[in-house]
Amino acid sequence: MAKAKKKATADAVEILHRRYDAGKPQRLAVLAQARANVHVARKLTALRIANRLSQRQLAQLIGTTASVICRLEDANYEGHSLAMLNRIAAALNQRVEIRFVPAERRLRSA
Repeated sequence: MAKAKKKATADAVEILHRRYDAGKPQRLAVLAQARANVHVARKLTALRIANRLSQRQLAQLIGTTASVICRLEDANYEGHSLAMLNRIAAALNQRVEIRFVPAERRLRSA
């Protein structure tokens, strides 16, 4: 029986995924957590900028320091707390929403 050919791709992310992450649940979990941290950091930064606030100004609104805001907006920061996110949301007339999604998302072919 002939070996099945792998589908060729020029997508560097797909190549790296196949080589290092595919079939390795622990690596995929770390990657998912990193993506979640990046998502939160980007959302916080975008919200602050949309409200035309500096990190220092936002910090004053919620009673903390600019360095705390800086850490929260850092994509590598892993300590986002719901309490702090709620404080920021309240100060900016927003609310925090949490969604639960399936742990494994299967990509659909286009």
